[in-house]
Amino acid sequence: MAKIDDPTAGAPAPGNAAVRAWLAVLAVAAGTFTVVTSEMLPVGLLTPIGDALDITEGTAGLTLTVTGVVGAVSAPLVTSAVGRLDRRLVLCALMALLTAANVLAAWSPDFTVMTVARVLVGIGMGGVWSLAGGLAVRLVPAKSAGTATSMVFSGIAVASVLGVPAGTYIGERAGWRAAFLVIAALGIVVTLAMAVLLPPLPAGQPVGPGGVLRLFGNPEVATGLAVVALLVCGHFAAYTYVRPVLEDVSGVNAGLVGALLLVYGVAGVAGNFLAGARVGRSVKGTLLVISGVLAVSVLLIPGLGASTPGALTLLAVWGLAYGGVSVSAQTWLSKAAPSAREGVTSLFVGVFNGAIAVGATAGGRMADGFGTGSVMWLGGALAFGALLTTLFGRVPSGGGARGD
Repeated sequence: MAKIDDPTAGAPAPGNAAVRAWLAVLAVAAGTFTVVTSEMLPVGLLTPIGDALDITEGTAGLTLTVTGVVGAVSAPLVTSAVGRLDRRLVLCALMALLTAANVLAAWSPDFTVMTVARVLVGIGMGGVWSLAGGLAVRLVPAKSAGTATSMVFSGIAVASVLGVPAGTYIGERAGWRAAFLVIAALGIVVTLAMAVLLPPLPAGQPVGPGGVLRLFGNPEVATGLAVVALLVCGHFAAYTYVRPVLEDVSGVNAGLVGALLLVYGVAGVAGNFLAGARVGRSVKGTLLVISGVLAVSVLLIPGLGASTPGALTLLAVWGLAYGGVSVSAQTWLSKAAPSAREGVTSLFVGVFNGAIAVGATAGGRMADGFGTGSVMWLGGALAFGALLTTLFGRVPSGGGARGD
């Protein structure tokens, strides 16, 4: 029998305590940023990792697949297993595990050791992400809960669009092993910040493990999760192999890859805030735009992306679209199951990371079997599927565009 957090527990008193509360929210946001960056770090480092470990780029992509699979499974399992423990202690322990895993990845002499390291990253990432989603309402007054929750999830959104470019940049300057060590150092800082800033967060009232699975029976939740699966699977089928595509299809010099991915990342951050401003008015309309733009930009890369300027433009549009996925999907699911925030968040984490694993695997098979350019066709087709699912699926109450 697992326990979930009591939304009223741990709220700070007014005054100076409020400042500490917001610092605690920032620490949790830094945690979500660190775990998601750790998860996706190999994306911009596939070529040097493959060369160092003597494996193909498709096999190197499995470093992302393994983490996604483990994260998808560990999200609900960790929540259940630690349900009776103080959340602060659990989060610190998971962040310490993640730090050790990144150090192990940096040391990896072969693919076997790297795989073990990425399994540990998956456990830490799945646990932190699933627990962090329900913490904001315990750290600040009720009137600020929405803002605090958005801030926590902004760590995920920013990591999704900036983590890869940052890792690529570090890898180009100091080597791919240094990139893992830098993230490990960040993990130490975040662990200490959580230990100092988070208040005691004891578990709340018990809930049966079957309650989370029953959320699949909610058609609005099921539609939202299907959209998440298609968008994330399509994105990672293509984006996991974006470096080889830029080098092989667009002819981009290896030294410019990090700069192009940085443009993608900046556009993604802008997309996160644009979607956040729009999604409250129309979650369906926002996801329709995201799905359509993502599909078109990815599908055009094999043709219009055959030059550096073309690739730059399409990557910026791609980032603008994908940057809004996390906040839009989380809003959809929160509207669909407002009384089961932690449960629906654990499902969101599981589906999100399962989709990363499936997408990375499918992209790897396409890249190895049909050439790197083929991953863009797969990614675009899945994004178009998300558009159709959003268009014809069940929308949460109040989530449709005005006039729907």
